Amino acid sequence: MIWSIIVGGFIGFIAGAITKKGGAMGIIANIIAGLLGSSVGQALFGTWGPTLAGMALVPSILGAVIVIAVVSFFFGKKE
Repeated sequence: MIWSIIVGGFIGFIAGAITKKGGAMGIIANIIAGLLGSSVGQALFGTWGPTLAGMALVPSILGAVIVIAVVSFFFGKKE
């Protein structure tokens, strides 16, 4: 359980850096984005590549980028 949270936070952190939204996201948001992104990414792209804590890293990061982009689109700042 703890290992999944740590890996989910790492995945969320990487995805936040890719989307340049990492500065606006906190630790909890990184963990949630990483865990949700892992589910989305593995459902869309499969479970190929290296795995940690049962999460395939490459599809998980891609899924987390998608989750962050969708959430930012609907709930981001309107400038």
